[in-house]
Formats: sequence, C-alpha cells, structure tokens
Amino acid sequence: MTEHRLTKLSLAIGLSIATTSAMASPQTFMSARSFAMGGTGVAVAHPAAAGASNPAMMAAQHHEWSDDFGLILPSVNARFADEEETIDQIDDIQDTIDLFDDLSQRINEAELSDQTQASQLRGEAQNIAGDLLGQLKGFDDDTIRVNAGLGLAVAVPGPSLSVGFFTNGNLTATVRGEFDESDETVLQAIVDGTVDPEDVNLDGLQSRGRILASAVAEMGVSFARAFELDNGNNLQLGISPKYVQLRTFQYTESISDFEDDEFDSDNYETDKSGFNVDLGAAYAFGEQRQWNAGVSIKNLIPMELDSAASRADEEERTLELNPMVTAGIAHKGDFHVVTAEVDLTKKEAFGYEDDTQWLALGAEFDAFRYAQLRVGVRQNLASNDDNDGIEESTQFTAGVGLSPFGARLDIGALVSDADLGAAIELGAAF
Repeated sequence: MTEHRLTKLSLAIGLSIATTSAMASPQTFMSARSFAMGGTGVAVAHPAAAGASNPAMMAAQHHEWSDDFGLILPSVNARFADEEETIDQIDDIQDTIDLFDDLSQRINEAELSDQTQASQLRGEAQNIAGDLLGQLKGFDDDTIRVNAGLGLAVAVPGPSLSVGFFTNGNLTATVRGEFDESDETVLQAIVDGTVDPEDVNLDGLQSRGRILASAVAEMGVSFARAFELDNGNNLQLGISPKYVQLRTFQYTESISDFEDDEFDSDNYETDKSGFNVDLGAAYAFGEQRQWNAGVSIKNLIPMELDSAASRADEEERTLELNPMVTAGIAHKGDFHVVTAEVDLTKKEAFGYEDDTQWLALGAEFDAFRYAQLRVGVRQNLASNDDNDGIEESTQFTAGVGLSPFGARLDIGALVSDADLGAAIELGAAF
C-alpha cells in the first residue's frame, strides 16, 4: 500500500510541474547551491539561478569563469518530515481492520459447528478491537509533509543587457490522520462485549486521512542591467515576467478506504493560471566591490485559488500566492562567499504545517574554481508552538560542488529536528 500511495503522490508532483481559511503556496524554488547555503541567494545567486532568487544578479559581477553563460539542467530538491511515521500507521491500521474482518467471518462459520471455538474467536476479536482503538487514537493529528522542487534555467549575461530563461515547479503536500470519537463508541462496545464482533462492519469507521497539497509551476524570462553610479559603485536591476500555474489537491477518505482509486481524480483538484512578475535589485560596493546587497520581490501580483471540498466534513481552502520580499547582503572574495538574508514578509502556513519567515546564513569556500564546500543555517522567525502540524524551526545545511572544465555537479543536504532533505543539480558555467 505504501508504494502504491507514494507512486500516486510522485505522479501528482510530476503533473504539477463551510468557512474559508488561508492556505499558502509552496516555498520558492531554490538551486542546489542555495539549498546547501541555508536557502540564501538574493545577494549571491549565480546567473543561471538568478531567475529563481533575484533577477538582478544576472548582471552582477561574477568570477570570469561564470559570467558569460549559465545552465541548470536540471535541479531537483526534496524535503521530508514524518515525526510519527504516519504512512506506516495507516498500513498498520488497515492490517488490523483486515484481521478483525477475517475473525468476524471465522466466528460466523464456527457458530454453525463449534460454539467453544466461536467464543474463543470472539475474545480475540474483542482484543483486536481494543488494539484498533488505541491505534486510531494514536493516529489522531499525526502528520507527514513532503516538499519537492524541479527547475531548469539558462542565462546569458551581457555587457549591456543580461537575458535568462527559467522554469520550475514546487509542491508541498501534507497527510494527516483524524480520529472520530464515534469510532470509540463502536469499538469500546465490542471490547465490553455489548456488541458482537460479527455484527460490526469496520468499513463504516469515520476516522479518516486527509491530504492537502498545493503546487506552483512557473515559466518566465529574466532581464537585468547594471548601472555604474557616480560614486563608482554598481547598481543592478532585474525583472522576470512569468506565466504561473497554481494547483490545489484536497482529498479526504475514511481510514479503511484511504487507497481509493479516485485518489488522483479531477474531483479533488483545482487549477488556475495567470501572468505575474518578479523584481530584483543588487548593489555592489566597497573598495573592490567585495560587498553586495540584494533585495527581491517575488510574485508582485497577488493570486489565489479555491480548493475543491468534496465532503461535508471538509472546509474549502484558498491557495494564496502573495508578494514575498527578501533582502540579503554578502561579502565575497576569490575563494569565499559569506552571506546573510531575511524574509521581510511572512508566508502563512499551508495545510498542516508552520508559518515561515526565514533568517538565513550561508557560506561557500572555493578551491581554485574546481570544487566548493558549502554550509548554511536558517531559523524560522515565524515558528510558534501553536502551529497546526509539523513545526519548522532551525535547519542546518551543507553541500559540495564540483565544476571541472565548466561542467557543474552540485549536491546539498538538509537536516533539522523534523526534516531531512537533499538536492542535486547538473549544469554548466563559463
């Protein structure tokens, strides 16, 4: 069952490339280099990654071996948080229901020939009903979260105008268990012997699993230009007009039927598309222009999409794509980059997770352009104990890059109290 469900969830990621509550969009796509440096990029992004972080960085000063052409083909990253092994719990609960159903059938058969055996089987069924009640209570509010991203990009910096193309997709999905108190009445009656096990159909249990997922896919072009100011410093400005598709997926099913074939049905999915724009600026200063400050505004035009609530016990949700402002500063040299950045706006929680507003530090140490070591850390300033799911607080990252003869292989890793993540990217720069 686990492989079946995860296959469908992977398919949903691929295809992504009565009150109303807010449901924020997935986190912004990041390159594998950014992933390994704590999610930073506004003041340090290479030209090919500028479309995903700050378009102005296409026109910024870079090493001579990376300022003529940049390619990402492709970049993939994923994070996974499952504090309570939610998927395994669903498997175990369904196995227990199957065992109970089998015993109920055997009780019916035994009553026709052997009352003693029927009594023994009935006692086993009562014990299993008690086990199932404990499993369902333990399953309540347990959550699994998956974040995934895929991106491609190409950039051609120029002396007067830098041009790039990018496309990427991001998905956030959460699965949560919900215990229904009416099931306790049914199962406790079996345990107490007031109801015969063979008279109960556990397919009618009301405890359920919920999936909430949102995806944002975008495709756009980036333009950037550098201006030399009167004081000799450089100001870079960038813009990325883009086409954006929003998608939501909201699925609720009783715990016994959570693998229903309609898992990927259009009945649970909504989508909407439109044009949007990102803006960015960067300012290089210092005696050798070793300092760089950057700011980006993602998704200048607010967009929203209502989800599909197909059951009476579901609330309609709204996927909101709101402007996000991030500022950063970096110090760079021939063999190092150190950067810090902060989100100036907060992203409201999607589904069953935490609000996010990141303060991040990242560093890269270069070995004569052929290899790079990267580290980072970021703290969620919006994290609180009242979140409705898995908390995101402090995350630590690291990674390596290999870039022989212009080709690039970047690998990143992430770890926190709740998350494990990884990123890999192939590309070129010269």
